[in-house]
Amino acid sequence: MIFPCILAQAASGATPAGAHAAVPNMLNQFVLFGFIILIFYFLVIRPQQKRQKDHQRLLQNLKTGDKVITSSGIHGLIANVKEKTLILKVADNVKIEFDKASVTVIEKTAETPGS
Repeated sequence: MIFPCILAQAASGATPAGAHAAVPNMLNQFVLFGFIILIFYFLVIRPQQKRQKDHQRLLQNLKTGDKVITSSGIHGLIANVKEKTLILKVADNVKIEFDKASVTVIEKTAETPGS
């Protein structure tokens, strides 16, 4: 019975100086939280944004005659590029229409006539 009373007195006996000691501790927690968010941004969010911009650039540069690989692993030659889709020639007389976003890699770009 005496031990809980001692704990209660120690807890309620906080001086005003002790109350001010909580402010720097709380500030440290905010700084630590901000630091964690900063690390998260540079390790996760920023690289993902860079990959997304690179993929968008790849999709904008697609043209007829490019050899590409889709996200499902199909290799083919672009026969026609539309606004949101493209027609991929995978064999003689076999053409498949794909969404542009499914293209992951350009194996070989089409030869331009001026080159």
